[in-house]
Amino acid sequence: MVCNDVSERHYQHNRGGTWDKGKNFDGFCPLGPWLVTADEIADAQKLRMWLEVNGNTMQSSNTADMIFDIPTIVSYISTFITLYPGDVIITGTPEGVGLGMKPPVYLSAGDRMVVGIEGLGVQNQLCVDA
Repeated sequence: MVCNDVSERHYQHNRGGTWDKGKNFDGFCPLGPWLVTADEIADAQKLRMWLEVNGNTMQSSNTADMIFDIPTIVSYISTFITLYPGDVIITGTPEGVGLGMKPPVYLSAGDRMVVGIEGLGVQNQLCVDA
């Protein structure tokens, strides 16, 4: 399924800089729009994915470009966490994160995000003030 791995960088940076401080807010990490089962996807390692902010493409990649393939990720994680049906493993984000741009680009109230993965669906979110 599609996950929009949202980060609140100002809060994160003002409180020690670790990534977890910018990721745990209500409404963050939206999943969906639906769960697709393995039998519905021919090859999970060959899916186009993208993120647009206000109509501008920020990220464009393919699951073929993942550092580790899905079986390797599941195998590794299962060595220290018991995995159960329904567990979600978020595998990371493609190149193009706003924090890594020069100068950095941050989301603001009114920004609209569209994120999708071929065959898995598309999400639309509007950023609002907390």
